Amino acid sequence: MITWLWPWMALLLPLPLLIRRWLPAARSEAAALRAPFFEDWQALEQSRGSLGGTTGLPTLILLWLLWLCLLTAAARPTWIGEPVQLPASGRDLMLAVDISGSMRVEDMQVGNNLVRRVDAVKAVGAEFIERRRGDRVGLILFGSNAYVQSPLSFDIATVERFLREAQIGFAGQETAIGDAIGLAVKRLRERPAESRVLVLLTDGQDTASSVDPMDAARLAQGLGIRVYTIGIGADQLAIPGIFGSSFGSRRVNPSADLDEESLLAIAEMTGGRYFRARDPQELAGIYQLLDQLEPVEVDAATYRPRQALGHWPLLFALLISFGLAARHLWRLRGSGPLVTGETARE
Repeated sequence: MITWLWPWMALLLPLPLLIRRWLPAARSEAAALRAPFFEDWQALEQSRGSLGGTTGLPTLILLWLLWLCLLTAAARPTWIGEPVQLPASGRDLMLAVDISGSMRVEDMQVGNNLVRRVDAVKAVGAEFIERRRGDRVGLILFGSNAYVQSPLSFDIATVERFLREAQIGFAGQETAIGDAIGLAVKRLRERPAESRVLVLLTDGQDTASSVDPMDAARLAQGLGIRVYTIGIGADQLAIPGIFGSSFGSRRVNPSADLDEESLLAIAEMTGGRYFRARDPQELAGIYQLLDQLEPVEVDAATYRPRQALGHWPLLFALLISFGLAARHLWRLRGSGPLVTGETARE
């Protein structure tokens, strides 16, 4: 929308008419000097006036447009945009996601199809991140090593994109749970103590960390960082038999390597909770429960962007001035040569 900072400038619109009405043209009382051939000069001036003097209708319209543009600029028009929500000072939430080789196992039931664990984590995790508006959200990806893919940021759209773009093997094929916790502690320790949260998701056990997971958990406990752990993977998976038939088929536990005992101990030590996600529906329910356990603190602070527009009417006024000047010069050019004294004598 457009607003006017000085709308009272519109009261000056009839000012030219008032000046013309109450202040007539000045008359000179000085002694006049007799000029020869006055009739010839008067005839020349009348011929120029017949070409369209300053009192002509087009010139009058342009002058009024010029005056209107100047008043519009003086009124200081300003465009005010739609309200924009300011980032709220919510929680500092770090999401640590396992992208080791085991995350390619297809045991996540979606309808009648089985999808890879990492694909289910991406889809459900992206929805969770989207709901964390007002929080600073960061992303750690870990396999054989742990990496900060995105630091803590209010830009949750970028964090969500980084999660969707994560690929298995980027961080190695093994699992470094302790290193992931230690890296999250390093990023969260400078943040306010009341808002430090780590959500760690894995499908296995620690096999590659340089820091023992329990030592990293004790460090998180000392700094007041709550760690929520999620173990992902189905309990049963049917392996088809010969040529895809039921002959020779068997059922296996694809989550046999999941170290639930350590994940539970880490969560209890730091004041968090351990969750088990056997399919995408359970994982979605866990993230919804996390929203309740760690609600987003949203402030009502908003602002509306402003942009001054006064330069546009000033530009139009300048163009009109150029037009009036060009019209005046064209009129002088079309009036012919001036009548000199010697021409008049002839």
